[in-house]
Amino acid sequence: MTTEIQEPDQARLEQTLGQLVVDMGAAMNGALVLIGVDLGLWRALDESGPTTSEQLATRTGLRERYLREWLSAQVASGYLTYEPDNDTFTLSPEHAMALAREDSPVYLAGGLHLISSVYKDRLRITERIRNGEGFGWHEHDPELFVGTEQFFRPGYRANLVDVWLPTLDGVVDKLRAGATVADIGCGHGVSTTLLAQAFPQSTIRGFDYHDGSIARARELAAEEGVDNATFEVASATDFPGSDYDLICYFDCLHDMGDPVGALRYARGALADDGTVMLVEPFARDSLPENLNPVGRMYYAASTVLCTPSSLDQPVALGLGAQAGERRLADVAAEAGFGTFRRATETPFNLVLEARP
Repeated sequence: MTTEIQEPDQARLEQTLGQLVVDMGAAMNGALVLIGVDLGLWRALDESGPTTSEQLATRTGLRERYLREWLSAQVASGYLTYEPDNDTFTLSPEHAMALAREDSPVYLAGGLHLISSVYKDRLRITERIRNGEGFGWHEHDPELFVGTEQFFRPGYRANLVDVWLPTLDGVVDKLRAGATVADIGCGHGVSTTLLAQAFPQSTIRGFDYHDGSIARARELAAEEGVDNATFEVASATDFPGSDYDLICYFDCLHDMGDPVGALRYARGALADDGTVMLVEPFARDSLPENLNPVGRMYYAASTVLCTPSSLDQPVALGLGAQAGERRLADVAAEAGFGTFRRATETPFNLVLEARP
């Protein structure tokens, strides 16, 4: 049987090649964005206003020839504007919020460390996929842990205390009075520390199976002067304690091999009137609904980070970063939760509430 080979449609071919060129340029420039962060270029541009490459070289002490090429690449990427009449480059306030101002709620430049780590691990991940094996979170290049912290921190700072928690039934009052909280899969403890700072009467316990992340979480909490947060190495199905008023999972349940078992264990560790706060990557319930820039990013991350992590663990459910609310509700119901609802959402996250 001979399969007829169809001739490509020229317009669609050109569109395909155009998309690949755009993607290749973005992949290359991601490294340049991080170089700009490391060299203080974004901050210098934010502080200086319109500047020439010579002025930026004087300001930073860097070689002008490198800077002109870097600046030109950022103009081509749409991150800077260029005025040919006076040969100046300008970083707009909007781009500064995303690229230069680390305390901005929409600072995203640091998250490119996460993407950089994927390239470092690509060959090893490829072999695991070839063999149908998982790839543990702990096996990744350490840059992944830095990138994860820096990608999620701005959103947590902007939303966790003032936006997300008030949407949970009665939780803020408990935290103000003094509650016991478990932050499961806490990583570098950004969420744990934010909770501890906002609610000094409460006791916040961060747990993660990765000992390197727990060590870093302790360092960051100490830098912030937090004394009501503790960090321990423990998994989602063996963390100590009981009668928790609040158990949180920040962008981690889908990475677990046995999310049903994790939530079932949490249900047993909750107080009778306790709450589970589940923060997951934003997703609708079907593939066609997720075919957008955010879904594209999360499906890619799920392929090389989230799903391999799950497949490396017992049960290996492989929930994926784009599970969606309906699938997560099924997981919670199977774990024994009687109440499950979407409390709120952002362009990047679903915030879900589960109760016994």
